[in-house]
Amino acid sequence: MENHLLQLVNTIRIPDLLDIAIIAIFSYMVLVWFKKTASRFVLIGIFILAAIYAVARIFHLYITEYVLRGFFAILVIALIIIFQEDLRRFFERLATWRFIKKGSLDTSLRDNAEIISRAVIRIAQNHRGALLVLKGDDFLDRHLKGGFALNGTLSEAILESIFDTHSIGHDGAVVIKGERIDKFGCHLPLSVKPGKIGNLGLRHTAALGLSERCDALCIIVSEERGTVSIAREGTLTRLHSPGDLLSILEQFYREGDPEGERSAWMRWISEHWGEKAVAILLACGLWLAFGYQTESIRRDYVRPIVSRNLPSDWIIEEQKPKETTVTLMGSKQAFGLLNEESLSVTLDLAGVKEGRQELPIGNNNIQYPSNVTVVGINPNKMKFVAHMLTRFEAPIDVKLSGTLPKGLAIRKVTVSPASVQLKAPAKNIKHIKITTEPINLQEITATTRFTPQLIVPPEIQCASGKQPSVEVTIEVGPTKAPPAK
Repeated sequence: MENHLLQLVNTIRIPDLLDIAIIAIFSYMVLVWFKKTASRFVLIGIFILAAIYAVARIFHLYITEYVLRGFFAILVIALIIIFQEDLRRFFERLATWRFIKKGSLDTSLRDNAEIISRAVIRIAQNHRGALLVLKGDDFLDRHLKGGFALNGTLSEAILESIFDTHSIGHDGAVVIKGERIDKFGCHLPLSVKPGKIGNLGLRHTAALGLSERCDALCIIVSEERGTVSIAREGTLTRLHSPGDLLSILEQFYREGDPEGERSAWMRWISEHWGEKAVAILLACGLWLAFGYQTESIRRDYVRPIVSRNLPSDWIIEEQKPKETTVTLMGSKQAFGLLNEESLSVTLDLAGVKEGRQELPIGNNNIQYPSNVTVVGINPNKMKFVAHMLTRFEAPIDVKLSGTLPKGLAIRKVTVSPASVQLKAPAKNIKHIKITTEPINLQEITATTRFTPQLIVPPEIQCASGKQPSVEVTIEVGPTKAPPAK
């Protein structure tokens, strides 16, 4: 047992620790997030089915395994449908997540809490309805409809005037972002949970609906009863005294700006111990299942040799070999994650010279994952012949096939341009002949222009880098009658 644990510790690398840490943090965030959502019970149900499926595989319960296998085949689609709103909120929160937040609750935020509290108390005393939304970390704009942009400084006078019965936006919601009133007269999504709605009014239903979709704090003032209620995280709470609102607002702002870095670190360490333990165990279990290298095996991969950085005026010929066998060593789990297409062998030809030569193939020429090791390359050299290309001008020879219809004769054949610029090794220039593709004379009944393709040998390159085009004009006329006797 001790030897096994010692072997386990010795096989852990820094990338493995980083891998475990990333999965643990991500798992912890998911667990904490879904702990606050009603959909967590669905997630728990899926985990229970997964456990039953694992037991069915172990004890060969074929019917149970067959049925659950069909369920898990559509699990990804089911998760997207069931958790679409929760997933959207999770990714939005991930984009704005801060491990250490800014600092203590400063004077301006404390003043904001007092301004809102005093304004809400006066509105409640006058029995005017009101709905205020304080933005948290989640995005709000996609949940809001209508409204009027204000972007004004937060003050009691503005809040009381907005919810005056003669105001154009008194029936909507005011959105407060930090120290600014962003919008007023906004419409919020209604709650879809009838068990929580009961006989509540429209303002309470809208506040509850928004709190189910984001982390905003909603304050509702009842026009009929003059009471103040709070909606947050899908829960509606009626305050026994309007004076309780100030402490709730200070707590809300304190969550966004906790008191000091040290207290934030201590809070992160001390909270959610159960979720942290589950996340660490889950990450370690996944690493043991998929990343733990119990024994090393070898596998051979035949990969093509790819050349790069060859200067444009050079060409290589007689390359041997064109591919090599790369032997890798690693764990079975590592080979299970290996994509063979990502394994490449590349040689740098930037310093190529004229003539026959060879280049060694080493580990630095092979791109491979860090969790495997290259233990063999066969062959480990590439031989080739390199030639510098010379520019020259080659005439174009028009190739004709067939015969003209009876009574017609060729008067003249012209090519425009008459030659093309090419690049080729100097030794081959004398033997190069550029011809057009065959032109069938049987289809010609009058002077005709053609744009045939040029037949260029594969070892020849066009100086312009693209296939040149030519125009061939064949002039025909009637054959001359033989002289009379």
